[in-house]
Amino acid sequence: MRHENERWLAALPVFNEATHVDAVLDEVLQYAADVLVVDDGSSDGTSELLARRDDVRVVHHPQNRGYGAALQSAFQFAIDKGFDGLVTLDCDGQHQPKRIPRFIEAGKSFDIVSGSRYLKQYEGDSQPPPQRLFINRRITAQLNDRLGLNLTDGFCGFKAYRTEALRKLRITDNGYAMPLQLWVEAAAADLSIMELPVPLIYLDLERSFGGSLDHAETRLRYYNQIIEESMATVCAQGRVLPESRNRFCNNSLG
Repeated sequence: MRHENERWLAALPVFNEATHVDAVLDEVLQYAADVLVVDDGSSDGTSELLARRDDVRVVHHPQNRGYGAALQSAFQFAIDKGFDGLVTLDCDGQHQPKRIPRFIEAGKSFDIVSGSRYLKQYEGDSQPPPQRLFINRRITAQLNDRLGLNLTDGFCGFKAYRTEALRKLRITDNGYAMPLQLWVEAAAADLSIMELPVPLIYLDLERSFGGSLDHAETRLRYYNQIIEESMATVCAQGRVLPESRNRFCNNSLG
């Protein structure tokens, strides 16, 4: 049974966010009693700012390992410290901390609660960069088709996870493709999933995805490759539940 007195952790992966980190954390602390920052090898003064604080917990990566690696550290921290659930959000101002309680409340009934920027329109929503919107739609459609999901936003980093569900996920991707492996793992584990609408806020229009991945078509091919490889790995390990084995594994080979 899931009780009202569950312990939830809010975690933020951070890399070179000296401009935003203090203001965002001050706001997050209004809505979460326990806050973790995973400092993924920052070199812009973020680490020094975090060192001055005594109101958040910090895990340091000595070198930048990637967005997926930072989230893996947050997952493991939540498991190791015995939290019942984990909320993840970005530290660049694109996710509104005031929505944390809604994610926690929904997380009492679902294994994964994922933010969606396309479920509802909010006043003042950003206009997404066309290439990123195109890739999001294509990959989200692929996830739904290949995994039997019903997502509208496959990439939003604002999520809530039950820790018992995190224990079932075998995440190894360290980069921006990590959410795709996560959806494959979630489908294989037959986790319950819901989406919550969140505003569409784009502040990092010039984000670099790393080398050739800054090219949209290259990134799209890479994301599709990650989906294929993740499904093949799950099926090769025989981890798909019996009732979905044929659909899932046959589909991964087609």
